[in-house]
Amino acid sequence: MKVAVIHDWLPVIAGAERVLEQILKVYPDADVYTMFDFLSEEDRKIFGGVKITTSSLNKWPKVQKYYRKLLPIMPFMIENFDLSKYDLIISSSHAVAKGVITGGTQIHVSYVHSPTRYAWDLMHQYLRESNMERGFKGMMARYFLHKFRIWDLRTANGVDGFIANSDFIRKRIWKVYRREADVVYPPVNIDLFEYSDEKEDFYFTASRMVPYKRIDMIAAAFAKMPDKKLKIIGDGPDIHKVRKIADNAPNIEVLGYQQYPVLKDHMQKAKAFVFAAEEDFGIVPVEAQACGTPVIAYGAGGTLETVIDYDQSPKTATGMHFKQQTAECLAEAVQKFETLRDKILYQNCRKNAEKFSEERFRNELKAMVEKHLPKKYLPKAA
Repeated sequence: MKVAVIHDWLPVIAGAERVLEQILKVYPDADVYTMFDFLSEEDRKIFGGVKITTSSLNKWPKVQKYYRKLLPIMPFMIENFDLSKYDLIISSSHAVAKGVITGGTQIHVSYVHSPTRYAWDLMHQYLRESNMERGFKGMMARYFLHKFRIWDLRTANGVDGFIANSDFIRKRIWKVYRREADVVYPPVNIDLFEYSDEKEDFYFTASRMVPYKRIDMIAAAFAKMPDKKLKIIGDGPDIHKVRKIADNAPNIEVLGYQQYPVLKDHMQKAKAFVFAAEEDFGIVPVEAQACGTPVIAYGAGGTLETVIDYDQSPKTATGMHFKQQTAECLAEAVQKFETLRDKILYQNCRKNAEKFSEERFRNELKAMVEKHLPKKYLPKAA
């Protein structure tokens, strides 16, 4: 069986790339196709030396700086990949990868990180944050996204089986494509985050400093609680906004970007990890739990599936959810956590994190893919 894996793009090693890494451990002889590959030779080693084919756009001058702006032509470019020689195609998709053209005898299984959020339910938020709500640019953006939705819906017909990265995304796949999907949670390398029950007196958060992560809101909440220490690791466009809040709050420490050992050390020692984003899955809260650290998370999206709320299950709780993305609501949750802290067991956090291991991902992915394969490709019974 000849296998191809098609991935949207490879700018850095992040969550989607970790999924690709594990897919290739299940299918080590697969060839990889992607729109762009900006990885260093060192980073690319995690894929085990597989052949990676890129689109012609990858050769454009300085394309790394503006590749996201090429989205209007990406549907056309993804359809130009010739995968006719393969029996099985697995797409790892959050934008255009699932739109690859396949034939009637080929099997296409799509692992969906999310239907393209800025084209569907988050379109208005995307236009607002990009200052394209009005004017000629806004009109053109809306027209393109309208065309993109038509294409995106049409290409769902070329997928034999959908796999969602969470139940949250399973529901979005049904809403957008009217297709059922199996759920296979993304792989988390929990072995990198060792368990520790030695906690110190501070709260912790770590993230890219981009608007939807709401790190500024977390900082604002702790600015209202001068007796609660908060440490923040991360960098990005919003770091100046976060630093401005921290400058007037001595209890908040902004450490900027830090290497993995520093990140892990803080993750292990914090009395709780704070997470305010609405994510499709959210790997970092699972990594925190692997360290034995409870999580205070915004109760929406993937954290409803990865963080066990105390009010829902006191005996197995790994943290708590807060209902609104506001500083006031988060501050209330932190105060509540202080009263319940001794009842949320560190061992429960580690046990819950182990449900999202890399080995579990590989086994479940293989089983879900095999559901769609002809019998001639399946392992022979003993």
